[in-house]
Amino acid sequence: MSSPLVRALNVHKRFGRLEVLKGINLDVEAGQVVCLLGPSGGGKSTFLRCLNHLEKIDAGSIWVDGVPVGYRLDGGKFHEIRERDVALQRTHIGMVFQRFNLFANRTAIENVMEGPVYVLRQSASAARETAERLLTQVGMMNWADRYPAQLSGGQQQRVAIARSLAMNPKLILFDEPTSALDPELVGEVLSVMRDLAQGGMTMIVVTHEVGFAREVADKAVFMFDGTLVEEGAPAEVFSNPRHERTQQFLSKVL
Repeated sequence: MSSPLVRALNVHKRFGRLEVLKGINLDVEAGQVVCLLGPSGGGKSTFLRCLNHLEKIDAGSIWVDGVPVGYRLDGGKFHEIRERDVALQRTHIGMVFQRFNLFANRTAIENVMEGPVYVLRQSASAARETAERLLTQVGMMNWADRYPAQLSGGQQQRVAIARSLAMNPKLILFDEPTSALDPELVGEVLSVMRDLAQGGMTMIVVTHEVGFAREVADKAVFMFDGTLVEEGAPAEVFSNPRHERTQQFLSKVL
């Protein structure tokens, strides 16, 4: 059997005396959509940031496509790699944030072109062609020449998704991508994410959108207090949660 695309092994993370992740183990197969759910403060976003080495782990290991993230393995020991090598790894791991993180002084299409031109060293014409295709895919081509301040939150998030796709990633991480949006704008972003899932994109999504997780996810993972307390098919986790803390959480959000 082939190895999973993403493998987290006994991952620990501390901030000072506070232990935020307490030994997380998780496998994600290529093409899977995994939704991380649970109360705020449970470690979900921290774990997501560890997956692309935005946060350095204190113990354990994280592998993407058979390569340890942020480290190299030599003589049975992990050694941290240079920041430019980490940056190269991140080109394969897209990230969509709560607050969009678009460049305010770049138009929508320029935001999408930025990574391919300056990181992947593509020609401007090739990057523009890709950006136009992706903005069309997320329904934003008509707003290609507008700046972020001229776009709604939902439109900005769709541009942010196109920007991640422009790097042709193996994996996209979504950190509560709809939490900063007005309710009427949530649907347009979730629709784009559904299309990505149907297209076979591997996605790990931190979300409170239980309906989306139930409909789209291949695996639902419940995190609480820095631990992974339950995982499985969404129908099973939502309909028949085994852990008491999962039951309590779902009774409030469903």
